[in-house]
Amino acid sequence: MNNSVGNTARLIGAGLRALLVLTVICGVIYPLAVTGVAQALFNDKANGSEIKDKSGVVVGSSLIGQTYNLPKKDPNDAEEAAKPDLKWFQPRPSGGLGTNSVNTRYSLILSGATNKAADNPDLVKAVDETKAAVIADNSTATYRVKPQDVPADAVTSSGSGLDPDISPAYAELQIHRVAEKNGLTVKQVAKLVKDHTTGRTLGFMGEPRVNVLELNTALKALTKS
Repeated sequence: MNNSVGNTARLIGAGLRALLVLTVICGVIYPLAVTGVAQALFNDKANGSEIKDKSGVVVGSSLIGQTYNLPKKDPNDAEEAAKPDLKWFQPRPSGGLGTNSVNTRYSLILSGATNKAADNPDLVKAVDETKAAVIADNSTATYRVKPQDVPADAVTSSGSGLDPDISPAYAELQIHRVAEKNGLTVKQVAKLVKDHTTGRTLGFMGEPRVNVLELNTALKALTKS
C-alpha cells in the first residue's frame, strides 16, 4: 500500500513538474521569442500592416479594403443606398461585405463572393448598373469614359470582398474625376497613381496593383484636407 501511494505521489509530482516546464516553454518563452522575431524582422506585418496619415494616426490596414461613401442623410435608414464620395479614389465593389457600428469605413461582418454564375441575371444586371455608374461618375467636362475602357475590377467584387487593391487601369480611369473634385491637375493625380502602383511580385507573380487606402492617404496629404 505504501509503495503504491509513493509511486502515485511521484507520478503526480513528475506530471506537475512537466506541466510547469511546458507551461513556461510553450506559454511564455516560445510566444515571447516568436513575437520578438516578428517585431524585429517583420514589424509592419506583425502589427497588422497599418497605414498612418501624415499626423501619425492609423487610418486602416493595407490588407483590408475600405469604402469611401458620403454620410447617409438618415443613418437609421437601412434602405438608403450609399453614394460614393467622388473626391476619393473608389475601390472595387464590395458585394461580399456587411456593415458594422464601430468603424463604418470597414464592413467586416461578412466576407465572400456572390457565388453567382457569369450568366446569372441578377449578377448581369448589377454589373451593367455598376458599369453605367462608373462611366457617369468618372466622366468630366474634359474627359469622357468609354464603355470599353471600364476594367473588370471596376464592376465586380473580389472573391473575399475585402480586396484593398484595384488595377492600374481602374485607378487611371478615375484620375480626371479626382483631379476635378480636388482642384488638382491631371498631371499631379497621375503622378500619385504612378507612385503608388506596385508591380508583379518578384517580377512575375500576380498582377500590377494600386492600394486604394495608400493612394487616398497620399491624396489627402496632397490636398491637405
